[in-house]
Amino acid sequence: MVKKPLSDLESIQIKTSFVDLNNNKVDLTAFKGKRIVVNYWATWCGPCLKEMPGLKRAEEVLKKHNYTFILVSDETISKIATFKKVKNYDFTFLKSIESNETLGIYSLPTSYIFDEKGNKLETIIGTIAWDSEETINKLKTL
Repeated sequence: MVKKPLSDLESIQIKTSFVDLNNNKVDLTAFKGKRIVVNYWATWCGPCLKEMPGLKRAEEVLKKHNYTFILVSDETISKIATFKKVKNYDFTFLKSIESNETLGIYSLPTSYIFDEKGNKLETIIGTIAWDSEETINKLKTL
């Protein structure tokens, strides 16, 4: 029997588990069929917070291009939920069970862009202007 190679998204799912803000397990492969931006961030990360309004605007523009944005933190569910409520963001927020460092993420924000099949198209370390015309056009063509 020949094993099918794992997609990049499936490989991440093997390394860690994710839960939503109600502590329900979430399988990232459930998002296959969509283009996915997974953004690793933290409530204490100034650059992460600075890029969130642009992330939100990009998400709104790119929804019609089959994108979904998932924001992942290794902080407590309570801390993430409080942040979501105070800032009034309606992103899909998830908690990673493993620490960012365990996953090889040493700089925040770090974002990964996946195609509909779960293949990683790009890694972005640091902040970018998510809602700039240049970034939006690039994401549309990936």
